[in-house]
Amino acid sequence: MKPACGKGSEMQATIVAAEPLAARAGLQILEQGGNAVDAAVTVGFALAVTFPEAGNIGGGGFLVGDVGRARGTDDGQPICLDFREKAPLKADRDLYVRAAEAGIEKASLLGHLAAAVPGSVAGLLDALDRWGSLPRSRVLAPAIGLASRGFPMTASRHRRLSSKGTRGQMTLFEETARIFYPDGEPVAAGEIFKQPDLARTLQRIADNGREGFYGGETADHILVEMKRGGGLIAIEDLESYRAVVREPVQFELNGVEVLTMPAPSSGGICLEQMLRILSRFPLEEFGAGSTDTIHLLAESMRRSFADRNHFLGDPDFVSIPTEKLLSEERIEAMAKSIDLKKSTPSSAITPAGATEKEETTHYSILDRHGNAVAVTTTLNGSFGSKVVVPGTGFLLNNEMDDFTARPGEPNLFGLVQGEANAVEPGKRPLSSMTPTVVIGSGGEVRGVLGTPGGPTIITNVLQVFLGLYRHNLSPEDAVSQPKVHHQSLPDHLYHEEGIAKETLMALKDRGHQLKRRGKIGDFQLISVAPGGAVRGVSDPRGGGTTATKVKIQRN
Repeated sequence: MKPACGKGSEMQATIVAAEPLAARAGLQILEQGGNAVDAAVTVGFALAVTFPEAGNIGGGGFLVGDVGRARGTDDGQPICLDFREKAPLKADRDLYVRAAEAGIEKASLLGHLAAAVPGSVAGLLDALDRWGSLPRSRVLAPAIGLASRGFPMTASRHRRLSSKGTRGQMTLFEETARIFYPDGEPVAAGEIFKQPDLARTLQRIADNGREGFYGGETADHILVEMKRGGGLIAIEDLESYRAVVREPVQFELNGVEVLTMPAPSSGGICLEQMLRILSRFPLEEFGAGSTDTIHLLAESMRRSFADRNHFLGDPDFVSIPTEKLLSEERIEAMAKSIDLKKSTPSSAITPAGATEKEETTHYSILDRHGNAVAVTTTLNGSFGSKVVVPGTGFLLNNEMDDFTARPGEPNLFGLVQGEANAVEPGKRPLSSMTPTVVIGSGGEVRGVLGTPGGPTIITNVLQVFLGLYRHNLSPEDAVSQPKVHHQSLPDHLYHEEGIAKETLMALKDRGHQLKRRGKIGDFQLISVAPGGAVRGVSDPRGGGTTATKVKIQRN
C-alpha cells in the first residue's frame, strides 16, 4: 500500500458530526496534536452531553477505521471494535413474553427491563488505549466542561421534549423529569442546560478509567436503580463487560476497498451482498434515480434483508454462514432471481422477518495524516429507555428491543427477525449500524461514511456509496439525493419525497407497494478526491448540523 499522502504533506483534517459542539470538541483535540482516534473518543463522550437523545455513555456502538499513518509515511491499519450492548445475564428468551402476560406494556422499549448492559464507555476507552495518543484526562476534558458549564438548549431538542409522546414517557421517571423538565416544563430553547451529575460521572471515568463506570460509585448508582425499577443489570454484568476487537468486513469493488462492520452488525454482510448483486447490472447506463436503478435497489435490498432476518445474530452465540452468504454462487443466484420488469413478493423469498430504532448517531473523522475513523453509537430509541440513573446524569438504552423480543412480532423498526437473534444471557443484539471506510487503490483513504437510521442505515450507506463510486455524483448530491428503503418485511418500498411522479408510477406498475415516509437518515460523509481534496458533508436532513474542518498548511 502506498502512503496516504505524499511525504512532507498533510491532509485537511475534517470532522463531520450531527451536533456542532461535539464536533468542535473533537477539533480541539486535533489542534492539540491528537489523532483521529483521540478525536473520535472525545466526540463520543461529548455527544453524551450535547446530544442526549442518541449520544451516550449508557448505550453502545461500533468503530471502524484505517489508522497508523504518521506524517504521510506509514501505511494504514484496518481497525474494528464492537462495543455493542449485551443482554443481562439474568435475561432469557421468554422475558418479554412473560412481561406481556403480566400486563407490563412495552417492557422491551420503556423502563428498566429494556436496558441492556452499556458498552460505550468500555469501547471508547479501549479504542483510546489501543490506538489513541493522548491521556484519558485530555480527551474527556471537553465533555466534562460542556456538562458542567452547560450550553444553550436547541429549539429542535426543546420541540422534541415538548412533544406529547416524548413528554409522556420521559416524565414517568422522576430523575429524568427532574433533569429535562425542571418545574414541570421542558428546558426552554436558549436556556443554559447544565448537567452536574453527568459531569461528575465523566470525571470519575477520566480519573479511574473503566472502573469509574463499571465499578465504584457509578456502578453502585446503576445497581440501586436496577433494584428500585425491577431491571436486570447486576454487578456481574458490569464487571464482565468488554469491548471486542473484530476483523472488519473487507472487499474490493469499483476500484476501491471497503472496510465495514461485521456481525453483530448486519451492515457489513448486507452491504457487500447488495453491492455485489448490483455490480451485475449497468447502473451507470440506467442513471441515478431512474426507475430501473430504484427497482434494482429495492430488489437487492429485499433479498439481502431476507438473509439478515433469518441468519444473522451475535457471532459469539450463533454460527453465521458468512462464506455461503457471500459466495459467488449465492450472489449470482440472487442477481439472476431479479426480474427487471417485475418486483418479487417478499413472501416468495422469506416467510418471516423485527423492528429496530432509528435514534442512533454517527460521526466521521479524518486527521491530518490521513487516518480515518467512522463511529456509530446508539441508545436505540430516542432518549433510550427514558430512565436516567439517579446520581449519574446519563440515560440507559432500550437496546433489548433489538433482539427478537417476541417471536413473530415486529420491533420498533418493523423488522421481523428469526431465532439467530433471540434473547440469550450475555448476548449482543443484532444491529444495522454500518460505519464504513473506503480505501483507494493506492492505499489512501477515499471516504468515511455513516448515518443513523435503524435498518435504513445499511440501505443509505449503499446509496451514498453508489452515488460516489458508480454514478459519479458530487459528495453533496450523493448525500442529499432522495433515498429509498426496503427491508423484506413489511413488503413496502419506502421512499422520500423528491422522486419524480412518473418514476413512482412506473415502480408501482412493476408491483412495488410504495410507502412515502419522512427523512431517511442523517448522513455524515467525508469524501477525499484522488488528488487529495477533502470535502465534509453533513446531511441537510439533519436540520442545521455542520461539518467542522481545520485547514492545515501543506509543507
